[in-house]
Amino acid sequence: MDPSSNGADPTVLLQVYNATSLTGGDSRIDNLNLYYNPGDIAWMITATALVLFMIPGVGFFYSGLARRKSALSLLWLSVMSAAVVSFQWFFWGYSLAFSHKAGKYIGALDNIGYRNVLGAPSIGSPRIPDLMFAVYQGMFAAITVALAVGAVAERGRMLPCLVYMFIWSTVIYDPIACWTWNSSGWVYKMGGLDFAGGTPVHIASGCAALAYSYMLGKRSGHGTQELNYRPHNVTHIVIGTVFLWVGWFGFNAGSALSANLRAVMAAVCTNLAACVGGITWCLVDYRLERKWSTVGFCSGVIAGLVCITPGSGYVPAWAAVIFGICGGVACNYATKLKYFLRCDDALDIFAVHGVGGFIGNVLTAFFAADYIAHLDGYTVITGGWLNHNWIQLGYQLADSFAGGAYSFIGTCLILGALDFIGKFVPALRLRASEEEEALGMDDVEIGEFAYDYVELAREVKMPDEEIDEGMSTHSLNDHSAAMGTHHEKNQDSMDSANQLAEWAHRA
Repeated sequence: MDPSSNGADPTVLLQVYNATSLTGGDSRIDNLNLYYNPGDIAWMITATALVLFMIPGVGFFYSGLARRKSALSLLWLSVMSAAVVSFQWFFWGYSLAFSHKAGKYIGALDNIGYRNVLGAPSIGSPRIPDLMFAVYQGMFAAITVALAVGAVAERGRMLPCLVYMFIWSTVIYDPIACWTWNSSGWVYKMGGLDFAGGTPVHIASGCAALAYSYMLGKRSGHGTQELNYRPHNVTHIVIGTVFLWVGWFGFNAGSALSANLRAVMAAVCTNLAACVGGITWCLVDYRLERKWSTVGFCSGVIAGLVCITPGSGYVPAWAAVIFGICGGVACNYATKLKYFLRCDDALDIFAVHGVGGFIGNVLTAFFAADYIAHLDGYTVITGGWLNHNWIQLGYQLADSFAGGAYSFIGTCLILGALDFIGKFVPALRLRASEEEEALGMDDVEIGEFAYDYVELAREVKMPDEEIDEGMSTHSLNDHSAAMGTHHEKNQDSMDSANQLAEWAHRA
């Protein structure tokens, strides 16, 4: 049945907003819901939950890539970023990024503490109110920080990282989000195209992670056999990838800011790029190692998702295949950049997010199409090279380099200031000591552990025999007793590489 046959078109606003109040009106007198389609609101609430779902996905992905003794700390930092940044976003982050009185680079404080954020049409789209837009964009701010703080892996301390989260969101993320997505921002006015966060989310977090890695320095044993680069839990990596893959539908399709065909196209492109990216990375790895790597497939899926992010609401479905291939290949080879840059980017955050976001921005310049953007019924763009708009590549490059440089330099300054203060206030010292690093961040900083067993085979080899990777604490103690040793250390302290080496020597 044609829904318009009874005179009601569900795709249009129920009532045109009359701009009589900053909050949309007096809810005690006026029905503020009349300005918005319930389907749009329902979809955006769902998309918000999906983006929140991505944050523990980041934690699982990162914890699986790291060593066991620091696995829980990365999960903790990921979920804590949601808490810290959500408060920052409520306090003044949303106002700094999406104030209706914003300038070219940053917003005003007229919406501090969500002041006057209620039922008026949002700066992002007239289809949803300010309050809905605020909570949705708050999830973007949170996951951007979650992506970046993976750089502390295995040697960064927790408290200074929490302080860094709040400052970085305020000084780095909010201005980039403002100039990219706020209608007053310089990139927006210039004509830059970034549908869901190529620069504010991925390039910003990737460059921040690179800077954080430099400022922390290399892990103990970096570049030697002492440091094991193998992921300790591939199952965690798969779980994290699934969380991210599912959540990315809210991340990209939700950026249409209403339930429409543009959101559907973004969802199609997102899934297709993820699939092709995973296959591509797997094939590249197989060519070199003749193994069908699970970690490689998961990394390729993330690379494809990152790459399609800026273009998902601008490009046709067939272009998503190109995004997936280019993202998978470029990010795979970019993992070698850390050796040339002499940086211990332990989780390859810059390679996947920094490089992947840049590739996505550039490809958007080639494949953005005006008819795709207008699938929502109101967005009008000049398009990219498909529409013979050659200058779009220049816009995309300017946006990418400006965001990357600002994030990298700003992060170095923030961390440099924190480290300087840490000389006088030890609690703000960025890096753990060598002894603390040997014990692991889980033991030193959290006092809780990801597992109830000890995995030894990759830390130290017992003389004349190999230790079963599933050996329990009790069996380990029995074996030690049989060898004439008397170790009664708890299971997690024993996971320290130095302690294990000493134990093996004495045995």
